[in-house]
Amino acid sequence: MRRGMVIDLEKCIGCRSCAVACKQHNAQPAGSWWNRVVTPGSDRHLTASTPENLYFLPIHCQHCNNAPCVKVCPVGATYQTDDGTVLIDFERCIGCRYCMAACPYGVRQFNWESSKDGMQRYEYQNNYTYGYPEPFRLDNRLVYSPVRIKGVVEKCNFCVHYQDQGLDPACVRACPGKARHVGDLDDPDSRVSEMIRQMNGFTLLPEKGTRPNVYYLPPKRKEV
Repeated sequence: MRRGMVIDLEKCIGCRSCAVACKQHNAQPAGSWWNRVVTPGSDRHLTASTPENLYFLPIHCQHCNNAPCVKVCPVGATYQTDDGTVLIDFERCIGCRYCMAACPYGVRQFNWESSKDGMQRYEYQNNYTYGYPEPFRLDNRLVYSPVRIKGVVEKCNFCVHYQDQGLDPACVRACPGKARHVGDLDDPDSRVSEMIRQMNGFTLLPEKGTRPNVYYLPPKRKEV
C-alpha cells in the first residue's frame, strides 16, 4: 500500500479550516503551521490577481517517494514508513535543519523555543491546552508528542496517531468543501487513483523528481 492524498482545487474554498484543524489536532507550537493555504498569483489570500484565475492551493508535506529530506538527514530521524509516509523521530532529530534546506516545498518548521515560552509569547490563556493528548510511537519511534521539544524540526505526519483508530487525517475530516481524500495509490481501483486518472491529477514541482504522494486536481477556469 502507498498512502496518498488527493486535493480537489475546484472544491477548495480557501477557508483554511484544514490549517486550523491540523494545528489543533497536532498540538503545533505557537506560530507554527504544518498546513498552509495560499492564493496563487496574489500576495493577499482570497484576493486573486485576475478574477478568472481565482483558486486556492493548500500546501503541506508532500510525502515524497524520492524524499530529499530523508536522504540528507544525518541521523536517520526523518524516515519513510512502509506505506510511504515521511515521519520525523523527535528523539533522534538534532535540529541541524538540513532537511529544511533540502525540501523544495518549504513545509518544514523548526522549534526555536519551548512550547511554554511560545504560548507565553503569543499570549495564550494560562493552562490552555490543545492537541491529541498522548505521545504516539510507531515502531518505538516518537513521531507525535503533545509537548514539542525545543530545537527539533517538524511537519505534517499524515495524522499517524489516528490511523490505528481508522480515522482520516484531521484536515480531511475538517474540510467543509470535502476537497481532500486519502487512499491507496498502489490500488488502481481506489477512489484516489480513479480521481487522479479521470480528472488529470498532478503533483507540485515535478521537475524536482521527488515523486510526491500528494496529488492535486486542477480547478476549472472561472467565468467573469
